[in-house]
Amino acid sequence: MKHVFNKGRDPEKPVLLLLHGTGGNELDLLPLAGIIDDGASVLSVRGNVLENGMPRFFRRLAEGVFDEEDLVFRTNELNAFLDEAAEKYGFERNNIVAVGYSNGANIAASLLFHFRNALKGAILHHPMVPRRGIELPDLAEVPVFIAAGTNDPICSPEESTELQSLLENAGARATVHWENQGHQLTGQEAAAAAEWYQKVIFKQ
Repeated sequence: MKHVFNKGRDPEKPVLLLLHGTGGNELDLLPLAGIIDDGASVLSVRGNVLENGMPRFFRRLAEGVFDEEDLVFRTNELNAFLDEAAEKYGFERNNIVAVGYSNGANIAASLLFHFRNALKGAILHHPMVPRRGIELPDLAEVPVFIAAGTNDPICSPEESTELQSLLENAGARATVHWENQGHQLTGQEAAAAAEWYQKVIFKQ
């Protein structure tokens, strides 16, 4: 998968896995990584699917309607890529914290839904529920931050609380941060994500 890897100053810190939104690329969220932890290593990945020329991490059938077969395939593909990247760049495979926005947050949530040890934690900006009607793996004590907008036209507040509930029922420690905004990733929620990361991830 097309990506960039920037080695951080402190190898003990988590590797931040950056996953962009629809139409983005592997450079989009680098400033966000700097806000969350400017000393951590960064692995930023570009989605392998194109929708009208716009990179995505998996196909969709319509707005808000995922191609589940492709979602599962791309989730497996990303998980295997993380195995390879850990070996190539010499970081601990079990020390990855995903930071995703929109479509990138959805693929990060899908990693949690399908693999017990894919991520040490996750920061999800405006995610949706990736799949319904499946049994989640044991996510005991996995910390997850969900940033949501009360006026988000793509991801309703009910969607955000449902995702929180599904993750918590699997044992994860899910926190929802609300902004009175739409689907955009705001500076306020980036700051809130950074504060959560410092309090929660470093306390483990």
